[in-house]
Amino acid sequence: MRFLGVLMVLGTSLGLTNAATGNFTWDSKTFYVNGVQHQIIGGQIDPQRVPREYWPQRLQMAKSLGLNTIFSYLYWQDIEEHQGKFDFTGRNDVAAWFRAIQDAGLKAVLRPGPYVCAERDWGGIPGWLSQIPGLKIRSNNQPFLDLTAKYLAKFGEQLAPLLITNGGPILMVQIENEYGYVGNDKNYLKALSNSLSRSFPGLKQYTNDGASALKSGFLPGALAVVDGGGTENGFRTLQSTITDPSSRGPLMNGELWITWFDVWGPKKGHAGNNGNAGGVDFVLANGHHFSLFMFHGGTSWGFGNGAQDGLPVQPFTTSYDYGAVLDATGRAASNFAPFRNAIAKKVSSIPAVPSNPPLQAIANFSLTPVANWFDMLPKAVVSSTPKVMEALGQVWGYVLYEHVITAAASGKVVPGNGVRDRVIVYVNGAKQGVIDGIYKTPATVNVNLNPGDKLWLLVENLGRADNGFSDQTKGILGNVTVGGNTLIQWNHYSLPLDGAPSGLPSTALSIKANGAPVWYRGSFANTRSGMAADTFLDLPGGIKGVVFVNRHNLGRYWTIGPQQQLFVPGAWLNTNTTNEVLVLELDPGTLSRVARGLATRTWGNNADPDCRNCT
Repeated sequence: MRFLGVLMVLGTSLGLTNAATGNFTWDSKTFYVNGVQHQIIGGQIDPQRVPREYWPQRLQMAKSLGLNTIFSYLYWQDIEEHQGKFDFTGRNDVAAWFRAIQDAGLKAVLRPGPYVCAERDWGGIPGWLSQIPGLKIRSNNQPFLDLTAKYLAKFGEQLAPLLITNGGPILMVQIENEYGYVGNDKNYLKALSNSLSRSFPGLKQYTNDGASALKSGFLPGALAVVDGGGTENGFRTLQSTITDPSSRGPLMNGELWITWFDVWGPKKGHAGNNGNAGGVDFVLANGHHFSLFMFHGGTSWGFGNGAQDGLPVQPFTTSYDYGAVLDATGRAASNFAPFRNAIAKKVSSIPAVPSNPPLQAIANFSLTPVANWFDMLPKAVVSSTPKVMEALGQVWGYVLYEHVITAAASGKVVPGNGVRDRVIVYVNGAKQGVIDGIYKTPATVNVNLNPGDKLWLLVENLGRADNGFSDQTKGILGNVTVGGNTLIQWNHYSLPLDGAPSGLPSTALSIKANGAPVWYRGSFANTRSGMAADTFLDLPGGIKGVVFVNRHNLGRYWTIGPQQQLFVPGAWLNTNTTNEVLVLELDPGTLSRVARGLATRTWGNNADPDCRNCT
């Protein structure tokens, strides 16, 4: 989140070369689309956080707020999860997204990265980049620039017909994202600008930075845009800091922050949605421009969430509600009306707000334990010392590290150079404890090991820091020691959970206390369709894990909160037939389990049963 790419003029005048199909220009105060004034009243929606089936509804809600322009990040990590394998299907069908924007009668601003922040894993940058020799991200580094250019070229192929110059809705494209916070290398920004100009010929470019980072982050020839909650101060700073006339133009807050994000933790509260519409009043009354961040946040499906930088690890929740004007389910939040009223002072004839059905409640249904996860292991990768997750060809999920004891050892388990990010320790299949990187002082796990014993370390990637700059290698980096003794020879089992498991047994499994993670299966009937079938999946008694509904990965749940339920889009449910729920519980107990659907989400916190004395 928080960076608007550079509106670049790219060495040409502000006029576009293909005026017959469309053009986007500006003067010192106003933007023009095909010669007609266009005050950007925008909002951020990232399509990869929204079920594709719901894109049209989200856009109609944007229009009913009074918005005329949609800003969108695109996540490189989702589109090229593995090097050279590009996926433009489903929520990654970026061309379909911008066609939907055009069909809704809206304009668009493109924010393609390579780095986007957005509270995404590594700021949207693919994890596999960490394994490219000599590569340094977000810098004037040739390996990084070459891979970025290939990625942007693929986007260009998809989006060429949708540029304003070709009659499409996309007005301009952002260079990088809030780069001024971490660097001031104009050669790097220029190299990215050149790649953008090749991929999106004739499209204007801009940069987006916080007020304190404007000078470092702007690029001559690209419109400088400021972001943040303090719009008036940001505009004053921009006017005093950016003196290059090629980067001056209309004043725009590229991210007018609504509220904030949530992070997992037993004492981490929910940010709420108390955004102040007063900033919109000021911008509109003075003829300026803005984009609400977020208008609609959505959900970080699967393992897409990132984390704040630094230690202890602070991973973002699965929900990206963000206190947005449109909540995570696509319905008007309590701050929708105040923002709509503020915009209506400037904009006449705002469409009526569409009627959206309430969410449904689903009665309790049983969850039956059917499989021990460690009985389903893939073929092992063997090495003398532990390999990091990325070296195993894996980006997200878990890695199980196995060591067979050859000489007795006892004492504290140290899983390499720091905890990356959460380690469950087992001896002969019995859980010994959890070393959790979200705490400043994680729990100490001591073990007693005899020859022939199996030590298992299940390591979870909770999300790479979203600043896209620091080392975010996951898994175990360095040697594992027990009581100071280094353990040599490891089996590695990659468990990325990049899809729901198939072929699970149909009979119930007997669960042992403090045993391995367990897969539960349940099902429920549904008579509704579309948004009327939406619900929040609640898992009473669940501690931590992942949920698949009809093979869609809803993301992580964790009892510590503040998020307590997972959003289930009705568009992913079967009508008048069975819907399958698969739950991977990392901390299974021996009690029976149920799940249910709630019509209203609750937020709250619980003590961490795996780390009651951690700070």
